[in-house]
Parts: sequence; C-alpha cells; structure tokens
Amino acid sequence: MSRAVLVTGASRGIGRAVAELFAAHGDRVALHYASRREAAQEAFEGLAGGGHVLVQGDVGTPEGAAAIVEAAVDGLGGVDVLVNNAAANEPHPLDRTSFEDWQRIWRRLVDVNLLGAAHVTHCVARNMIEREVAGRIVNIGSRGAFRGEPDHPAYGASKAALHAMGQSLAVHLAPYGIGVASVAPGFVATERVADRLTDEVRQQSPFGRVASPQDVASAVHYLASPAAVWVSGAVLDVNGASYLR
Repeated sequence: MSRAVLVTGASRGIGRAVAELFAAHGDRVALHYASRREAAQEAFEGLAGGGHVLVQGDVGTPEGAAAIVEAAVDGLGGVDVLVNNAAANEPHPLDRTSFEDWQRIWRRLVDVNLLGAAHVTHCVARNMIEREVAGRIVNIGSRGAFRGEPDHPAYGASKAALHAMGQSLAVHLAPYGIGVASVAPGFVATERVADRLTDEVRQQSPFGRVASPQDVASAVHYLASPAAVWVSGAVLDVNGASYLR
C-alpha cells in the first residue's frame, strides 16, 4: 500500500536518493528543500509514480519546521514516514576559528541538525498519533558522532544528539506503534563533500571506496519498512566497515 513520505533536505545527495527509492516502490513523497529550487525541481520531476509534492522551507526555525510539515500533510493527506535528512555543516576548527564565527556556526548547526529534526519530528509524530498510524521515523546521523569530527565539532555533536533523541523517542512512541531509528553513514559520494574525497578517505573502508547515496537510501528504506519495527531504537552503522564500535 502506498505510504506518504516526507524527506527533508532532498534536493540532492542522500535525501534525493531516499526520495527516489521510496517513489520507485510506489510511495508518495513530499520532497523538501531549503534554497536549491532548481535542483529540487529536477529531483521532483524525476520521481517515479505520482502524487508527490514539492515543499520549501527552513527547518532551522520552529516556524519553518512546522510549515514544512503542514505543507506535506496538506499535500499528501498525512505523513506515514519521516526521514530527517536536512543538515548544515561548515568547517570550524577551534584553533583557527574566531569566537564570533564559532558561536554562529554552532548555533546554525544545532538549529538545523538537531532542533530542526526535533521540531519536524514533533509535528509529524503528532500527526501520526492523531491518525493512529504505525508510522516510521528515520534520522540521518553520522559516523562522526562516534569517531569524532576535529574540524567540524558542532556537526559531530549535533549528530550524536540526533542519535540520542531518536533513541529517546523510540521508547516514547513505541506504545503508539511508531518506530524510530537512525543511520550513521561515513563519507558518502555527494556534491557537498566532493572536495574531501581523497584516496586516503576512500581507503578508510576495506572496500576501498566511500558510500554511494543509494547505499544509505537502502538502509533508510529498510528501517522505514513494517518489517523493521523490532529495530526501533537502533543506530545502524552504514560506513563500509570504516569505523567499528
């Protein structure tokens, strides 16, 4: 049966691959973007099937997050699956970053990566509860939450908090039949990190490569499936054995 799926940050990279995979399996997708209208339109027009909606907004503000969910609910008739993919990142090594820039970057990354996901999740979960839907919520975390991000500490910290939030909500939402899980990818071959994908980075995995967006999308699709309810609360490493814990 077709499900209504909201994917945040889906104009490119992992989010786009996730949206494409759900659409290919017959689901209706609310494809969210923040500012890349042209890329989002291209991704939207490439989705298989029909009944999809294109949603714009800033997850980094409470008002923006609520409006995104409202638009998805209006366009799809509700949300059965949420994929929290929208994220921000910017280098900020402590020894080379001014205190003013440090504050700005930390605030923006926490606002988008953690609070944005928290606010979208609240609105979507309440919709699921009101509709008595056994929904699924999947958070896109990061290997950096465990391995450390020396040049991107706010990113690593926000993703660690995202994992923790997902586990707390997995316990809270289970009585409603709602499953919550996270994936923790390593490096993924996306436009955002193209300049960082050196041979040294590729050799971090014994497979000798980094993940494709589709590798991560496959894991997300499984965690959002009815068969994965007993995986609720898990943080699934999707890093090609590049970091084991």
